[in-house]
Amino acid sequence: MSSTTCPVTGAGLGLRRSFLDELAQTDNTDVDFLEVAPENWMEMGGAFGRKFTAMAERYPMLCHGLSLSIGSPAPLDEHFLQRLKKFFDKHNIRCYSEHLSYCSDDGHLYDLMPIPFTEEAVHYVADRIKRIQSILERRLVIENVSYYAAPGQEMDEVEFVKAILEEADCDLLLDVNNVYVNSVNHRYQPLEYIKAMPTERIAYMHIAGHYNEAEDLIVDTHGADVIDPVWELLDQTYAHHGLIPTLLERDFNIPSLSHLLDEVSVIHRHQQQYQVEHVSHG
Repeated sequence: MSSTTCPVTGAGLGLRRSFLDELAQTDNTDVDFLEVAPENWMEMGGAFGRKFTAMAERYPMLCHGLSLSIGSPAPLDEHFLQRLKKFFDKHNIRCYSEHLSYCSDDGHLYDLMPIPFTEEAVHYVADRIKRIQSILERRLVIENVSYYAAPGQEMDEVEFVKAILEEADCDLLLDVNNVYVNSVNHRYQPLEYIKAMPTERIAYMHIAGHYNEAEDLIVDTHGADVIDPVWELLDQTYAHHGLIPTLLERDFNIPSLSHLLDEVSVIHRHQQQYQVEHVSHG
């Protein structure tokens, strides 16, 4: 499989049921694409199933999974993957991403647990991603996650992520907020991390808000507005990697749809500013 970019452009929004009806009734938005957790929609029938189908016909739709558990010691749930494939094919899902983490062993956990940054884990995870891609017959996009401890660490996070991307031949969902959160919690330079990621493998990006627990501890909640340092980091990411599709995540303390659309418009303004600067320097 050769590396390809995600077949969407512009600025996107994570679709939530709380504003589904209002978004469906809003004619003109700055939203270029939507993203959902497939686990929340793939078995959905009735009115919500019909509403989802209508949104997938109106907007390019991406899926961002919650339960694949790429790094789990438990076997891959291949029945789940077959159900995913049918859902993706039915709704013309443009791209499927998952967290570079695990959330299960004998049962599912409520948190995304960090995979140990080791050579052994690189090979293990890469083999599982290859199998996933084989079953789905599409590329998997893995997301850099926020984490609060790194048990058994033998290599740094940048080396670990790049090694998996290369060995598995998969793509990257670059979460700019997660880079910022980890840079504070683990004391590294966020822009150095972002510059180290291979441009050709970045399918799309996430941006979100977080919660400051303490000066040296940020919790990745997706429950607040994006802060200025993260917007600045997004600008720097565009400057280094080019104009990559970017999606706003908001999972908790969800405000009005108009407020979310305003933030999506901010993504557009940053993208337009990059285009202006790129043309003027070109």
